[in-house]
Amino acid sequence: MTNSMNKPPIWFWIVSVMALLWNGAGVMAYIGRAFMTDDIVAQLPEEQQAEFLIQYPAWYTAAFALAVFCGALGCIALLIRKKWAHPLFIVSALGAIVQHVYLFTTVEITGMVLVMPIMVIIVCLFLVWFARNAIAKHWIN
Repeated sequence: MTNSMNKPPIWFWIVSVMALLWNGAGVMAYIGRAFMTDDIVAQLPEEQQAEFLIQYPAWYTAAFALAVFCGALGCIALLIRKKWAHPLFIVSALGAIVQHVYLFTTVEITGMVLVMPIMVIIVCLFLVWFARNAIAKHWIN
């Protein structure tokens, strides 16, 4: 059996590493939120304390976890040139969309605070497209 993979361009590696750093920040945000103790919350400024006192449903937390961990695993899959990056990015995008739609409908978000949730969804959708494109060009198999 022959391997028909093409060598990806340098920008493929740059995008993949940047995406891993982005998703790594998401993983750190999830872990920071998941393991936040009452003592640590008490040390935060009052406006940040209110954010941590909100009780989110379990499915919201699951969507957050799926979004960040599947995104990070998808980036690792890109870096080792495996096409299972694409389904991982789809799950990540679905998790992010579910998570942020819930936020948009239940929490009053206005102004510049809207930028990050919208950017998260755009990056997730971009990574789904990027992985599909890499498969089509035989950069990953």
